[in-house]
Amino acid sequence: MEQLQNVAQIAHVESVIRLGSAGTVYDPAVVFTVEQRDALRERVLTLAENDRRVVAGAAVGSLALGGGDRFSDLDLTFAVADDVPVPEVLDDWTRTLGDELAAVHLVDLERGPTIYRVFLLPDALQLDLSLTPAARFAPAGPRFRLLFGETAEGEPAAGPRPPAPGDLFGWGVIYGVHSRACIERGRVWQAEHYIGAVRDHALSLACLRRELPAVQARGYDDLPADALAGLDGTHVGSLDPERLRSALSAAMRALLHEGKEANVASANVVAQRLAELQQ
Repeated sequence: MEQLQNVAQIAHVESVIRLGSAGTVYDPAVVFTVEQRDALRERVLTLAENDRRVVAGAAVGSLALGGGDRFSDLDLTFAVADDVPVPEVLDDWTRTLGDELAAVHLVDLERGPTIYRVFLLPDALQLDLSLTPAARFAPAGPRFRLLFGETAEGEPAAGPRPPAPGDLFGWGVIYGVHSRACIERGRVWQAEHYIGAVRDHALSLACLRRELPAVQARGYDDLPADALAGLDGTHVGSLDPERLRSALSAAMRALLHEGKEANVASANVVAQRLAELQQ
């Protein structure tokens, strides 16, 4: 009976994905549907519940506590019995998801005892799957909702530390100096890349002092309008050297302003030494 139920569920998930791919059940502007994401969630949870090596599971990320939206990816995490190697389970699941649902393995990330594996399914539906030994299975942040089993006893795992203001400022300055050299060398594409990095570090500093997420641009859109107003000129409209120099100057002004606001000790000295990059 359990095998028949699994076959029926797999057929349902496959049919949902095929319908989405054919464009018959979703708004073309959305790419994947909430129904597709929900069907994938149920299939992965069934996969976990039928695997005796898996002893607990949780929803994490933007959807864990009722947040997120129709564009949110699916994030699930599971605890593996301590006598079972995590890669063994992860590789078995990867084969299953690939064979059944055409999931493509994109990348792995190891953080402490946890392995994160990212998959891309049809219609740009992303699954972020992570597995952890049961003895270390605990929330790494507030967006964690236990679905079955238990978490490990003791203190929750520490989440990633926010970047230090001095480090953000220092790297932004380095990218600014490299940008100028690239422009003068005629390395315009590399210069464009570095100018964007200067802008990103200025924005990250602005997020940090307002207690907004300062990594992966997650807090940028929540910054107040006055904080963003000075950044319009940082966008590179062309690879003309004068346009690159103008964008670099705007990015450096923003970076130095944020460095001073964050009380970075070297901000004033750097501003004096790189005065020509702000003009």
